[in-house]
Parts: sequence; structure tokens; C-alpha cells
Amino acid sequence: MTEGQSPDDFCYRHPKRVSYVLCQRCARTICGDCQIAAPVGVHCPECDREAKKNRPKVRNRRGGDRTPVTMGLLATMALVYVGQLITGGLVTDLLLYWPPLTLTEPWRMATSLFVHSESSFFHILFNGYSLWVLGTLLERLLGRTRFLLLFLISGIGGSLAVLWLAPGSAVVGASGAIFGLFGALLVVQRSFGVTNPQLVIVLVINLVMGFVVPGISWQAHIGGLLTGLAIAWGLVKSRESAKTLGSIGIFLAVFGVIAVLTLTRFILG
Repeated sequence: MTEGQSPDDFCYRHPKRVSYVLCQRCARTICGDCQIAAPVGVHCPECDREAKKNRPKVRNRRGGDRTPVTMGLLATMALVYVGQLITGGLVTDLLLYWPPLTLTEPWRMATSLFVHSESSFFHILFNGYSLWVLGTLLERLLGRTRFLLLFLISGIGGSLAVLWLAPGSAVVGASGAIFGLFGALLVVQRSFGVTNPQLVIVLVINLVMGFVVPGISWQAHIGGLLTGLAIAWGLVKSRESAKTLGSIGIFLAVFGVIAVLTLTRFILG
């Protein structure tokens, strides 16, 4: 150790090797030989083994990890988009969310997640890429059913925010659900002791874009984010109890709150 260097500047497994890289889970210093690539940052060998042991896995017949829900959602979005283009907007009109139709056609709060702007291919491209990046990670962490419910209920939470904050706006797109996935990932990583400033920066940038770029529903972004945060917080808190019953209760509770707030909006006029 040279003068001015801290013991924390050396790999905990190789005390003579200087390094300034920390394990994303335990925050110990690790050198290049000890760094194992993780979905976010790097892990030390011990944390990598622990993460693999505790991670819920979805396996195919050959034993590999699979994310069928994420792939299915992406395929559905793509098929619906093709339908939008070839029907001249008929599919869009049938599936978009317009708040005045909430009581008579409440399913639109969810179906709007699968339709996108016909005039901007970037819209579905960005949402699809975000879903692929976040979904392939969260589906492995949460399991198929929890991930699907997280996506759908976060999207519905985004529609609820539109109902309250922009009741005259017609909206399309999965961005509300995507922000729910962002929020859930932040909470889940935090429960592992991981601080991810890069994810926070990306999230903040995208939130700000909703306020400065015309045509983007910042209301759906906020609603989806808050819903995803609430669901993930509940899942983390129930992790030590009966997992299945706890998970079901969390999703039912959040969905119930959304239903009550939806009806309340119309009662209040």
C-alpha cells in the first residue's frame, strides 16, 4: 500500500491489487479477475453465486433461462401495430384509451398499452426496446405471473393518472407500464442493497422528456411509475412471509385502489 491509499482501494480477494470497482451487491472492492458481469454493474464471486441460487428461474426443456412473457408482450405489440397500419387506424380506435369511455369500455385502460403512434415508428421502437431490456431482467427476478401482473397493472395505473389529470386526452402506448417496470427495478435492486445511479438518471431523463416534448403523456408516466413502485415495495415487504399469498394480496390491493379511484373520479364528476 502506498501513502495516501486506503485499504478499500484493494481487491478484498487479492489484497495487493489496486482497484476502484465495487461489487453492486456487497460494495466490496474487486479487481478485474474477480468481476463478474451482472444485469447492472458487476458482482463479486460470492454475490454472483448467491444471486444465481436465489433467483427464480423459468426453464425450458433443455434447462435454459427463458422469458416467455416478455417475448409474448413484444410479439403482441408488434402484431397490433401491423393491424393498426393495415386497417387505417381502425384497430387504434378500438383499443386506445379515452377517459370518457372508461365506465362503458374499461378494458381500454389495459388495451391501450399495446397500440402505438402510427405516425412515429420511434414510439413503438423505444417502448419495445425498453420492455425487452427491463422485462428480460425482471421476469427472471419475479417470475412469469408476477411480472405479467406488474406490467399490466402499472399500465392501468398510468391510464388512471390520465383519467384524473388529463381527462380529455386520448392516449396510446406502453410507456406507463414501462415506467412501472423502471420503478419496480429500483425497489428490487434496493432490497438487494444495490444503488443504481445510472438507472435513476435514465428514469429522470425520460420523465423530464414527458414534460418538454409535445405529444407525450407525462401523466401516464407518473401513474405507471407510482404503481410499479407500490407493487414492488409490497412484494419486497411480503418476501419473508407466505410468498404466494402475499404476492396475490399485493396485486389485489393495488388493483383495488385503482378501481376505487377510477369510480371516485366519476362520482366527483
